[in-house]
Amino acid sequence: MFAKQGDSIPAIPLSDLQIRGAKQKDKPFRLCDGLGLHVLVKPTGAKLWQFRYRFMGREKLLSRGKYPIVTLADARRRRDDAKRLVETGTDPSVQKKVDSIDAHVKARMTFKEIADEYHDNLVDRGLAFATLR
Repeated sequence: MFAKQGDSIPAIPLSDLQIRGAKQKDKPFRLCDGLGLHVLVKPTGAKLWQFRYRFMGREKLLSRGKYPIVTLADARRRRDDAKRLVETGTDPSVQKKVDSIDAHVKARMTFKEIADEYHDNLVDRGLAFATLR
Protein backbone atom coordinates (compact mmCIF):
# COMPACT_ATOMS: atom_id res chain seq x y z
CA MET A 1 0.00 0.00 0.00
CA PHE A 2 2.71 2.47 0.94
CA ALA A 3 5.60 3.33 -1.32
CA LYS A 4 8.91 1.87 -0.26
CA GLN A 5 12.24 3.53 -0.75
CA GLY A 6 13.33 3.00 -4.33
CA ASP A 7 9.79 2.59 -5.66
CA SER A 8 8.90 5.06 -8.38
CA ILE A 9 5.70 6.90 -7.64
CA PRO A 10 4.15 8.33 -10.77
CA ALA A 11 3.65 12.07 -10.54
CA ILE A 12 0.18 13.43 -11.11
CA PRO A 13 0.43 15.78 -14.11
CA LEU A 14 -0.10 19.45 -13.41
CA SER A 15 -3.02 21.42 -14.73
CA ASP A 16 -2.93 25.02 -15.85
CA LEU A 17 -5.28 25.90 -13.00
CA GLN A 18 -2.85 24.50 -10.40
CA ILE A 19 0.03 26.51 -11.85
CA ARG A 20 -1.96 29.73 -12.03
CA GLY A 21 -3.20 29.25 -8.48
CA ALA A 22 0.23 28.62 -6.96
CA LYS A 23 1.05 31.36 -4.44
CA GLN A 24 4.59 32.41 -3.62
CA LYS A 25 6.10 31.44 -0.27
CA ASP A 26 9.11 32.59 1.73
CA LYS A 27 11.33 30.08 -0.08
CA PRO A 28 11.28 28.83 -3.68
CA PHE A 29 9.35 25.60 -4.23
CA ARG A 30 8.59 23.24 -7.10
CA LEU A 31 5.39 21.95 -8.63
CA CYS A 32 6.27 18.68 -10.38
CA ASP A 33 4.62 17.69 -13.64
CA GLY A 34 6.50 14.44 -14.16
CA LEU A 35 9.35 13.02 -16.24
CA GLY A 36 11.74 15.66 -14.90
CA LEU A 37 9.61 18.73 -15.68
CA HIS A 38 8.63 21.12 -12.91
CA VAL A 39 7.65 24.74 -12.28
CA LEU A 40 9.86 26.66 -9.86
CA VAL A 41 7.79 29.22 -7.95
CA LYS A 42 10.05 31.95 -6.60
CA PRO A 43 9.36 34.17 -3.56
CA THR A 44 8.76 37.06 -6.00
CA GLY A 45 5.91 35.11 -7.60
CA ALA A 46 7.81 34.35 -10.82
CA LYS A 47 7.15 30.89 -12.22
CA LEU A 48 9.87 29.23 -14.26
CA TRP A 49 9.82 25.94 -16.16
CA GLN A 50 12.79 23.67 -15.48
CA PHE A 51 13.73 20.23 -16.76
CA ARG A 52 15.92 17.97 -14.61
CA TYR A 53 17.80 15.21 -16.43
CA ARG A 54 20.91 13.04 -16.23
CA PHE A 55 23.62 13.15 -18.86
CA MET A 56 26.77 11.03 -18.68
CA GLY A 57 26.05 10.17 -15.06
CA ARG A 58 25.57 13.76 -13.90
CA GLU A 59 22.36 15.48 -12.95
CA LYS A 60 21.65 18.66 -14.90
CA LEU A 61 18.98 21.34 -14.89
CA LEU A 62 17.72 23.09 -18.02
CA SER A 63 15.52 26.20 -17.97
CA ARG A 64 12.63 26.02 -20.40
CA GLY A 65 11.11 29.53 -20.04
CA LYS A 66 8.76 31.60 -17.91
CA TYR A 67 5.16 30.74 -17.22
CA PRO A 68 2.67 31.89 -18.71
CA ILE A 69 4.76 32.91 -21.76
CA VAL A 70 5.66 29.22 -22.12
CA THR A 71 2.43 27.28 -21.68
CA LEU A 72 2.10 23.87 -20.07
CA ALA A 73 1.78 22.19 -23.48
CA ASP A 74 4.87 24.04 -24.79
CA ALA A 75 6.89 23.08 -21.72
CA ARG A 76 5.95 19.43 -22.15
CA ARG A 77 6.90 19.56 -25.83
CA ARG A 78 10.26 21.16 -24.95
CA ARG A 79 10.82 18.48 -22.29
CA ASP A 80 10.12 15.73 -24.82
CA ASP A 81 12.51 17.35 -27.32
CA ALA A 82 15.23 17.50 -24.64
CA LYS A 83 14.61 13.84 -23.70
CA ARG A 84 15.05 12.85 -27.36
CA LEU A 85 18.38 14.70 -27.44
CA VAL A 86 19.55 12.86 -24.31
CA GLU A 87 18.56 9.53 -25.87
CA THR A 88 20.62 10.32 -28.99
CA GLY A 89 23.67 11.20 -26.89
CA THR A 90 23.45 15.00 -27.11
CA ASP A 91 23.43 17.23 -24.03
CA PRO A 92 20.35 19.53 -24.31
CA SER A 93 22.06 22.39 -22.46
CA VAL A 94 25.02 22.33 -24.87
CA GLN A 95 22.64 22.12 -27.84
CA LYS A 96 20.71 25.13 -26.47
CA LYS A 97 23.95 27.16 -26.33
CA VAL A 98 24.93 26.08 -29.86
CA ASP A 99 21.49 27.06 -31.18
CA SER A 100 21.75 30.44 -29.44
CA ILE A 101 25.17 31.16 -30.95
CA ASP A 102 23.96 30.05 -34.38
CA ALA A 103 20.91 32.35 -34.17
CA HIS A 104 23.11 35.24 -33.06
CA VAL A 105 25.49 34.74 -35.99
CA LYS A 106 22.63 34.51 -38.48
CA ALA A 107 21.05 37.68 -37.07
CA ARG A 108 24.30 39.58 -37.59
CA MET A 109 24.54 38.71 -41.28
CA THR A 110 23.79 41.88 -43.22
CA PHE A 111 23.17 42.42 -46.88
CA LYS A 112 26.61 44.04 -47.20
CA GLU A 113 28.35 40.98 -45.74
CA ILE A 114 26.48 38.67 -48.09
CA ALA A 115 27.17 40.92 -51.10
CA ASP A 116 30.88 41.13 -50.21
CA GLU A 117 31.08 37.34 -49.90
CA TYR A 118 29.36 36.94 -53.27
CA HIS A 119 31.74 39.46 -54.87
CA ASP A 120 34.76 37.67 -53.39
CA ASN A 121 33.51 34.39 -54.84
CA LEU A 122 33.24 36.02 -58.29
CA VAL A 123 36.77 37.40 -57.98
CA ASP A 124 38.05 33.93 -57.02
CA ARG A 125 36.44 32.53 -60.16
CA GLY A 126 38.56 34.95 -62.22
CA LEU A 127 35.78 36.92 -63.88
CA ALA A 128 36.57 40.02 -65.92
CA PHE A 129 36.73 43.44 -64.23
CA ALA A 130 33.74 44.64 -66.31
CA THR A 131 31.65 41.74 -65.04
CA LEU A 132 32.68 42.38 -61.46
CA ARG A 133 31.88 46.08 -61.69
